[in-house]
This record gives sequence, structure tokens and C-alpha cells, in this order.
Amino acid sequence: MTNNQINFLGWVLFILSACGFIIASWGHFWSMVGSVFFFVACFVFLIPFFRGKDGSE
Repeated sequence: MTNNQINFLGWVLFILSACGFIIASWGHFWSMVGSVFFFVACFVFLIPFFRGKDGSE
């Protein structure tokens, strides 16, 4: 596996973890807010994997 594949797999696991946090915090407002921010942040960190090598799309 390349370093890029390992990093991508790590972020996929973080997303699954964020889903677990969202489910566990269901009904608790502030915990849910934090979990959703964590979930969104995981996708933000995945943006470079879907962009070109030079940073453009």
C-alpha cells in the first residue's frame, strides 16, 4: 500500500468513527454538534485526495 492509500484509509476510519459518535450522541445537543463538526472536518481533510497534484481540480 502506498502512503496515500494508507492516509485515505485512515480518514475513512475517522469518518466511520464520527458516524459512531453521532449515533452515540443522539438526543444530546452539544455532543451532537461536536460530533457533526468532527464528521464535516473529516471530509474537509479528504479534499486533497480528490484534487489534482497541483492543487487544482
